[in-house]
This record gives sequence, structure tokens and C-alpha cells, in this order.
Amino acid sequence: MDTILILTVLIVIGALAFDFINGFHDTANAIATSVSTKALKPRHAIILAAVMNFVGAMSFTGVAKTITKDIVDPFTLGNGSLVILAALLAAIAWNLITWYYGIPSSSSHALIGSIAGAAIAAAGFNALNYGGFLKILQALIFSPILALVLGYIVYSIFKVVFKNNNLTKTNRNFRKLQIATAALQSYTHGTNDAQKAMGIITMALIVNNYQTSDDIQTWVQVSCALAMGIGTSVGGWRIIKTVGGKIMKIRPVNGVAADLTGAGIIFGATFIHLPVSTTHVISSSIMGVGAAHRVKGVKWGTAKTMLITWVITLPISAALAALFYFILNLFF
Repeated sequence: MDTILILTVLIVIGALAFDFINGFHDTANAIATSVSTKALKPRHAIILAAVMNFVGAMSFTGVAKTITKDIVDPFTLGNGSLVILAALLAAIAWNLITWYYGIPSSSSHALIGSIAGAAIAAAGFNALNYGGFLKILQALIFSPILALVLGYIVYSIFKVVFKNNNLTKTNRNFRKLQIATAALQSYTHGTNDAQKAMGIITMALIVNNYQTSDDIQTWVQVSCALAMGIGTSVGGWRIIKTVGGKIMKIRPVNGVAADLTGAGIIFGATFIHLPVSTTHVISSSIMGVGAAHRVKGVKWGTAKTMLITWVITLPISAALAALFYFILNLFF
């Protein structure tokens, strides 16, 4: 087996591992509100999320193409296999560290930072496709801000519309509705997050001359969708606890407002082919809803911890990827 084929196989395995880890790392974000309000039992919520993540992953490929060509140009990337493999190792390492400590960090930030860091280590700052890279960064930065504002607006509307309704009956009805919103949010998660691994595999196929376009092959889409679905079925209980309870005390009406907000923003990003962080969007949606409900009811200390993690993820993952690149360069 030649070196190029070995590296390609390792990248495919690494990308599917990243998707699997992303599944159990980010599943919690999509179903945390429905579990915390007891709208769904944890086991049922995870099965629902696994199925809807798979369906979502099979529905679109636009975000995958953005990952393939907008951070670095795979058609001109020198030593591309090592760059991609180093990026995957760094992103996986950071995801596992934050999962272990129950911190809802961004898999998207980790992956994008890692690709940039490994590419810079290999070819300097000129390796980056600055137009596409800045566009992706803008999406990652502004999507949680939009989620915070929209979550506040959506819940404020709910308060006006349902202010005269019986609270117990309203919560009971919204608890039923949460099953649908959890499914919707899991679906949108699949449409955006699973595509990131598809883009990585396609990038590897291009740099190693196994294909000449940025089209996503069917086997790539199916394998990534399966990896995401299986990872989702494992679940991420540590992060469910943080997102579902440590930001604010969530009631069914809060959960529906947050789910609708998060799903709308994530799907909107998928529609315009931009990767966003489901972690950022969903957590910010909950904060926006919480602020509209009662500002003091939001546990801003937890929010501060999340914010710090969000800020440091990109540079740390970039540095890790550069380190992995230099290590891999010793062996290949």
C-alpha cells in the first residue's frame, strides 16, 4: 500500500471518528431542553435525535462544499494529506477534552481552527483562502448573537400570546410540542454538522487526486450520516446536564421557544451553505429565552464559562493542529 493511499484511509477513518464524536458531543445540545423538561425520556430523546440527525445529514451537501474549498484551496494545497490528518487529530482531541469536562464547546470552531492551523504550519499564512475563511468566521461569530436576540424576541411573543392561558395546561401542551421541536432541531443539526466531515473527506480525495471536483460522493454522504447517527445514539450526558440545567431552569414553553429559535438559525445557515456551531446557537437561544423570561434567572456564570471556551477553542485547536502536523511530518 503506498503512502498516499494509507494517508487517505487514515483521513477517512479520522473524519468518521470526528463525526461519531461530534454526534455524542453535540447530541446533547439538540435534545437537552426536551430531556430537562421531561418531555422525552433520555433514551427516547437520543433515539429520536439519532434518526433525525441521519435524515438531516442525507438531505444537503452545500455546507460540505464550503468546508472543502473555502478555508484552504484543496487543488493547490501542498502536503495536503498531512494537513488534513493533523487537523482531524487536533479537532478530535479538543472535542474529547471538552466532552470529558462537560463543556459545550464548538466542534465547528475546533475543526475550522484546526484546518487553518495545520495549513499555516505547512505553507504559511498564504495557505488560507481569506475570503472564504472570514465568511465562515463571521457566520460562527454572528449566529450565536442572532440566536440570543431571536430567542429573546420569540419568547417575548410567547409571553404576550399565552399570558391569559392556564399555566399548567399551557406547559402540558408545550411539553407535547417539544417532541416535534426536538426532532426538528436534531434534523437541522444533521443538515449542518454532519456535512463538515463530508467536506474533510472530499478535500482529502481532491488533494490525493482521487477526484477532480468538489462534488460530494454518495458513499461519503452515507458513511458520514451513519457515523453521526451512531455517535448520536451514544449520547452526551455530561453536556445535557450543562445545557439543560446549568444555564437556566427550563420549562416546556421555554424549551419550545429555544428549540424553534435554534432550528431556524441552523437551517438558515445550512440553506446558504455556511457552517455554524450548533452548540453556540442552541446555548445562546436558551440564554435569550431565559433573559426574556427573567434576566436574573439565567445562570450567567455558566454562560461566561461557555463564552471563554468558545473564544479559546479556535486558537487552541489551531495550535494543536500545527503541533500534530510537525509530528506527522517526522513520520511521512
